[in-house]
Amino acid sequence: MTQLSPLPSSPLSAAAHVEALLASYPDFPQPGILFRDLNPVFADAAAFRAIIDDLADQHRGRFDAVAGIEARGFLLAAAVGYAANVAVLAVRKGGKLPGTVLTEEYDLEYGSARLELEIGQLPAGTRVLILDDVLATGGTIAATTRLIERAGYIPTGVGVVLELTELHGRLRLGTAPVHAIISI
Repeated sequence: MTQLSPLPSSPLSAAAHVEALLASYPDFPQPGILFRDLNPVFADAAAFRAIIDDLADQHRGRFDAVAGIEARGFLLAAAVGYAANVAVLAVRKGGKLPGTVLTEEYDLEYGSARLELEIGQLPAGTRVLILDDVLATGGTIAATTRLIERAGYIPTGVGVVLELTELHGRLRLGTAPVHAIISI
């Protein structure tokens, strides 16, 4: 069996990687929206590793599980969960989960949606770090926080790669500590 060599650490910080690789698309998905695309950042191995290390280090010792919000939050949660050796919860878009689920409706910056979480996956009182790619208006993360609380878990923090400060999303997130790798 072939063993993979560990990737060397990058001399650049996670923030430097994001700033260098972040792409922007005006008028997507509708006129007036400036879409910030993190896919080029995630496609760079050194950048992705720096992001995962940063998110895990900022919250180290304060979580027993990570919750990733569909879809790019899944990438972050899986990698941080692996790096920290903790459980991973998937917070899905409405109608995607079987069994008994909790549902939260929320507003997006350009619409509305609903999120779901399967209940009974972890013991009550489990400390959960919430991860997503972007903090915009805060609706998605606020809905996820409510789901985590309703499931009997304790949200202990939020980690995002990019915060769009002009949309004031932090104001909707209560007192949980929020770590954004970059804020623009």
